[in-house]
Amino acid sequence: MEVAVDVKALVKVYNSKVRALDGIDLTVNAGIAFALLGPNGAGKTTLIRILTTQLKPTSGEAYVFGLNVTREGGKIRRLISYVPQEMSVWTDISGYENLLVYAKIFGIPSHERKQTIDDALESMELGQVANSLVKTYSGGMVRRLEIACAMLIKPKIMFLDEPTIGLDPSAKKIVWERLTSFKKEYGVTVFFNTHYMDEADLYSDQIAIIDKGKIVRRGSAEELKHSIGGEIISFSLEGNSINETSIQKIRKLDAVRDVIISKTELNVLVEDAETALPDVMEILRIEGIFAQKISVTKPTLDDVFLKYAGSRLETTGRISEVTHVRDMIRRG
Repeated sequence: MEVAVDVKALVKVYNSKVRALDGIDLTVNAGIAFALLGPNGAGKTTLIRILTTQLKPTSGEAYVFGLNVTREGGKIRRLISYVPQEMSVWTDISGYENLLVYAKIFGIPSHERKQTIDDALESMELGQVANSLVKTYSGGMVRRLEIACAMLIKPKIMFLDEPTIGLDPSAKKIVWERLTSFKKEYGVTVFFNTHYMDEADLYSDQIAIIDKGKIVRRGSAEELKHSIGGEIISFSLEGNSINETSIQKIRKLDAVRDVIISKTELNVLVEDAETALPDVMEILRIEGIFAQKISVTKPTLDDVFLKYAGSRLETTGRISEVTHVRDMIRRG
């Protein structure tokens, strides 16, 4: 199978002290949707910017379809499209005019531009607002226009930095329906990072979890969930009442496979919750630990992230910040 992205021992250090990427090895096959999951500051955007030739690595090597990102950037840029988190369209001109500007930048021949633009507008369901100023668009429509611009050249690989951040569920669904259709029709590799677990679960073929500049786990969504296995008993604790002694006692139970702590939440991974719950509850009772709420679930991608990255993926603050900035830009 053709390899779209090949990264070897990649390191990026900022200002001689901040190690954004710490020896990453990663291979992504062509034609798949690949999701990169990680908390803020984990290195997701840095990796994408290196792969799109915007940044040079400190050490290590990275290839896009066999082309070295440092030595063959010009060739790579003819094969890729990139949709950043930041606003990448002009709000004081129409959607059609934005696409026309990008068509000229991409070097699409003049006699092909109208049909290419019309196809992109249709694919993202923007035909009816093609001649409206972008400042009148909703946030979801702006994001679809940005993706339409990236689709113009039918790239071999499309890099998307938080493609649906801040969008409502219906807008997210439209974006991913169009991206999935585009991927299937043209065999495009879609490489994206996201804060949304459901997005990675539903629309990716492969996922990598990145934390502190390292890839800590990768596989399909189902493979990752299966790697945890069993059931998860979650205890919402009163305050920070859990201590290391209590945790070790729970770990030693025969039915317990792992214990994961997140702030005031205790998650106990077990083979069978019905069998394990009484023993765990007895330890909590003896230790004087009060559980406000108890629930039993099958492992989710969020649980996978908690296990391998050591925390829940926080989204609210970052999403609100990006949405607010984009809305301000759109409205002028």
